Amino acid sequence: MKSKDTNPPEVDVNQLVQDNDSGGRQPGPFMRRLLLVVAVAWSLFQLWIASPLPFNLGIFVLNDTESRAIHLAFAVFLSFMAYPATKRSPRDHVPILDWVFALVGTFCAAYLFIFYRELATRPGQPIPFDVWSAVVGIVLLLEATRRVLGLPMVIVALVFLGYTFGGPYMPDLLAHRGASLDRAMTHQWLTTEGVFGVALGVSSGFIFLFVLFGSLLDKAGAGNYFIKSAFALLGHMRGGPAKAAVVASAATGIISGSSIANVVTTGTFTIPLMKRVGYRGDQAGAVEVSSSVNGQLMPPVMGAAAFLMVEYVGIPYIEVMKHAFLPAIISYIALFYIVHLEALKADMQGLPRRVQSTGMQRLVSFVTTVAGFFVLAGATYYTISFIKASMGAAAIPAIAVLLMAAYLGLLWVSSRQPELQLDDPNAPVFELPETGPTVRSGLHYLLAVVVLVWCLMVEQLSPALSAFWATMFMVFIILTQKPIIGVMRGAHNIAGDFKNGVVDLIAGLETGARNMIGIGVATAAAGIIVGTVSLTGVGLVMTELVEILSGGNLMLMLVLVAVISLILGMGLPTTANYIVVSTLMAPVVVELGAQSGLIVPLIAVHLFVFYFGLMADVTPPVGLASFAAAAIARHDPIQTGVTAFFYSMRTAILPFLFIFNTQLLLIGLDGPLHLIMTVGTAVIAMLIFAAATQGFFIVRSRWYESLALLLVCFTLFRPGFWMDMIHPAFDEVKGEQMTQVISDAPANTSKRAWIEGMNLNGDEIRKGVLLPLGEPGDVKSRLGTSGLSVMADGDELMVVGVKFGSQAEKLGIEQSYRITSMEVAADRPAKEWLYLPGFAVLGLVVFLQRRRRPVPKTA
Repeated sequence: MKSKDTNPPEVDVNQLVQDNDSGGRQPGPFMRRLLLVVAVAWSLFQLWIASPLPFNLGIFVLNDTESRAIHLAFAVFLSFMAYPATKRSPRDHVPILDWVFALVGTFCAAYLFIFYRELATRPGQPIPFDVWSAVVGIVLLLEATRRVLGLPMVIVALVFLGYTFGGPYMPDLLAHRGASLDRAMTHQWLTTEGVFGVALGVSSGFIFLFVLFGSLLDKAGAGNYFIKSAFALLGHMRGGPAKAAVVASAATGIISGSSIANVVTTGTFTIPLMKRVGYRGDQAGAVEVSSSVNGQLMPPVMGAAAFLMVEYVGIPYIEVMKHAFLPAIISYIALFYIVHLEALKADMQGLPRRVQSTGMQRLVSFVTTVAGFFVLAGATYYTISFIKASMGAAAIPAIAVLLMAAYLGLLWVSSRQPELQLDDPNAPVFELPETGPTVRSGLHYLLAVVVLVWCLMVEQLSPALSAFWATMFMVFIILTQKPIIGVMRGAHNIAGDFKNGVVDLIAGLETGARNMIGIGVATAAAGIIVGTVSLTGVGLVMTELVEILSGGNLMLMLVLVAVISLILGMGLPTTANYIVVSTLMAPVVVELGAQSGLIVPLIAVHLFVFYFGLMADVTPPVGLASFAAAAIARHDPIQTGVTAFFYSMRTAILPFLFIFNTQLLLIGLDGPLHLIMTVGTAVIAMLIFAAATQGFFIVRSRWYESLALLLVCFTLFRPGFWMDMIHPAFDEVKGEQMTQVISDAPANTSKRAWIEGMNLNGDEIRKGVLLPLGEPGDVKSRLGTSGLSVMADGDELMVVGVKFGSQAEKLGIEQSYRITSMEVAADRPAKEWLYLPGFAVLGLVVFLQRRRRPVPKTA
């Protein structure tokens, strides 16, 4: 009897990434050149509109609507040119029908740009040609979406379009007036409420530049540098390849907008090496999937969702990065610990080093390299600050000279190291690269990231302008690094090296544009969903539905929102995923949570739904990242997905924790000591959670020890839960005390307020909100900061006006509502005292497990 082969057939993972991210068609020379020209033209167009040049020169100045239309026109054209209609469609040429679809779709997408002046003269009065252009445009957009992203996104969009027209025939809970074809198409295609709305604007204005920056960084060699550095630093440890995979994926996740591309970029190298040291195929694939998907949570790009959050939440980009940083970092630390525990359980070893140096030599080499970089960074920061303070307007040329000196210095350091080559992970003998030379060989790549972060955080430029300058610096690096390093190494082939740099630049511009095809059509198709919500009010229906199913129970409501976000996110790329879950589910948490007393900043709610939408990339049966990793590992994709989901449980619990304890988002901290305590306990708690779920701490855990570890984890993450049982966290104040609290609050803080009144549907509402207060002043001026006009009404404040588009409107406050009371922090012991019994229980578990640890055998 023949044994059954359990290994799935080999899959070309590079073709898999092409099919998913940049288009699987490989046409002849003419079409290949045409695709190259169009893709490069798209990248250059995006750089042009992001730069100050159009305004300085007065040439080709476009408003947001026009630039969105051109952006979508490029995306639709490349969708039909680069992606075959079906798996059986020809890949070596473009059929006539695809040419027709591409040209007609491009015309419809650019319709707002071509006829902008004519449309401006007849707002809300479309002619038949407008309507039919919109109908054809939406049909072809959905077909482009199907080719690029598959059916899930199309099905969701069609359901919402069907809901637009089928409102009068729906059950009472879902019913609405419906919309005519003219009204629906005008709303979806001819205004900025639907397809050409905020999501497509963010794709055009921010996301493209960051994806282009990442593509250029990768083409310059940074991707290989990150992978080799991670292996040089960590590959010798227990389960070293898995730890290197976590760190490498975190580094590439910073610049990548695609979890699938992240899996393949690092996984083709890390997964075979993980299997070599003892990880099962599903474990190796799951580690890569978990770390790559986690990369979509990592600032500054966050799978391009960070820029959407800026628009949807209404806070600066720097604030989004700050709030998202700690959960992403502790999630990565926990995954690192999980792979360490797996290595301990199976008694795995690391990979052999190429050069057997002593531990002290390795430590000195590593510390010298890292310390040198930090010294350089510190010296740069203080030097630039001094130059700006002393030279004023002349500081910019001086800073440019300083940046150039740092660049040349790091290139000289790189030229003294051997050139990095990506080794074959399947080679019979695989040795780790040396740590010091490997890390030193690519430090100049980090300068581009430094420029980006400096522009964002120090100069506080807009994300678009920051990405523009970082990208232009990256263009400079690509063109000059090879010639300069060649000269420094004594090889004077300047012309040949510069030509190679130009080739790399063109390839980077093309890759950046082709990686944006999916994001461009995804944000446009997601605009149909956003447009349907604003046209029909389906968001209120979702709120009522979840309220009915949860029965008013807060935890059940959050679990339902998490599950629905997980389902909605299946099969969608990160950007579309976030648009869908934030449009439909974030208002549900805000409204129902406020009625239950869950008063949290809007960013916490958006991160909550974003985390669960992103979990769909891991979850079988649709988890695309799991399929890519399973193909590399030659293992069953469903089992790989299940293991990846188990490893990702640490990510799934985080939203439930930071929605109740916003200090995990670095909100409400009192100073450096409080920050250190919050970060430290969060890291310890996440490591304890990993140990509890893995059933292994110092030795294999007994069931009651795992339960005790989970209890400790919960206490460290949310000590307020226990303290609230002793004394509520807030006291309610009314009347004169309430107005005094508003007047005395520090500048630009937010205060918890309770609102009551009857909404437009005739329902009595009582809910809590977090009201932002501006600069010090009287009650009316401070509440006016959030968009409220109020007047005194006895012990209450009556809302007489709500400014359109204000923070108050986003909080769901309506005219005639009353502010009945405010909440102030209660005078009670700090909740952090509950850490002590938590650590006491942890100490008991450590004591019990150390007693069972086997004694090493003596010779």
